Amino acid sequence: MTESAADLIITGCTVLVHDDQERIGFREDAAVVVRGGVVEAVTTAVDAAVLAAAERIDARGQVAMPGLINCHTHAPMVALRGAAEDLPTEEWFNDVVWPVESNLTEKDVELGARLACAEMIRAGVTCFADHYFAMDAVAAVVEECGMRAHLGEAYFSSQGPQGRERSLEFALRNRGGGDGRITTALAPHAPYTVDDADLAATAELAREHGLPVHLHAAENRDQTEVSLRRHGVTPIEVLERTGILDTDVLIAHGTGIVEGDLPVLERARGRVSVATAPRGYLRFAWPTTTPVRALYDLGIPVGLATDGAASNNSLDVWESMALTALVQKSSTGDPRWLTSRQALHHATLQSARAIGRGDVLGTLAPGRRADIVLVDLTGPHTQPVHDLAATLVHSARSSDVRTTIVDGRVLMRDRELLTVDVPPVVRELGERLPALLDRGHGRRIQDYKT
Repeated sequence: MTESAADLIITGCTVLVHDDQERIGFREDAAVVVRGGVVEAVTTAVDAAVLAAAERIDARGQVAMPGLINCHTHAPMVALRGAAEDLPTEEWFNDVVWPVESNLTEKDVELGARLACAEMIRAGVTCFADHYFAMDAVAAVVEECGMRAHLGEAYFSSQGPQGRERSLEFALRNRGGGDGRITTALAPHAPYTVDDADLAATAELAREHGLPVHLHAAENRDQTEVSLRRHGVTPIEVLERTGILDTDVLIAHGTGIVEGDLPVLERARGRVSVATAPRGYLRFAWPTTTPVRALYDLGIPVGLATDGAASNNSLDVWESMALTALVQKSSTGDPRWLTSRQALHHATLQSARAIGRGDVLGTLAPGRRADIVLVDLTGPHTQPVHDLAATLVHSARSSDVRTTIVDGRVLMRDRELLTVDVPPVVRELGERLPALLDRGHGRRIQDYKT
């Protein structure tokens, strides 16, 4: 460490760390030293006490851990939270969501993104992978509020070549934005809404411009079975034959991944990752979930996600972490899988790898970006602590996050948001809801026909 003052020192906390085998551990009575937006050192509180710092946070009774990453969401859909309840997937899309989304304006997207960022910052999410429309508005909100994001402009083949072109133009225009906090991707919606020609063209553009791809695929078992009946291949095999799996690709959901898909995905190991959002799968009564264990055995990262708040009602990745652990125990019939430490690995390093940032995010270690959350474990629901990993996964809540830091900048301190003013956002969004929710026009942006 240099002798000049650090930008920030967080002291007196327990720090979640990874050893050289990536095993989760905890350093007690420790300190995190931040300089220039990166972690300079994880040291002892005693050693940090003699260091000069422009800002110091006393975090006694708290755990410092890497900020959570929401690996797949549609942030502006918080405007539709609770608008389409207790419906099967097809009716949810065709009768409510896609008719409403035909009304979307850029202002609706901006306000939804602003409210979503506030929700995520308060829940300890420092980065999110977003897949939606009018994404320049989302990028502007991210830049202003200080979060980190991986953004893609979604498109359907029904939009013609212009949809794909807009997705590319957005990605090229915005990558590296927000002082490097914004990365971008090409964002075809899914194999059932984007034809093979468009997928192949997207793969070629991804290779040409060095861009990753973020899309939905094999979201549920019905999609896989319909694809097999109609085309003789699964959605994952469609991604292979169109070249998408030759790019760096983030697949949302994958609950329809079947055993025959595993060799296909294994061939793409090192390029492919999957995001799991279990609350929505339970809500839609899908019979299967993301096969996390099978993917883990192949060495494919599985990141945690919420999907949009219209299907999840929440952007709480903390809940996704607990649900992933519980649902995996149930689906495999094995109480030893997923352990709390494994769940924390998915929440940290695997989520960072899922969005292509495994080299700079996901662990509190020297040289990593200083995306940090401080979690207060002094509440009655987290005491006593017999197993700290289990306490974090199964007892702590997102409301226990006291402080959220991105790139060394404090976005929330002691539960006070510093970069988003929520009341005017809620007020203006509320004024716009009648026009947004109108379905009398009979339009849809797309039909759900898998």
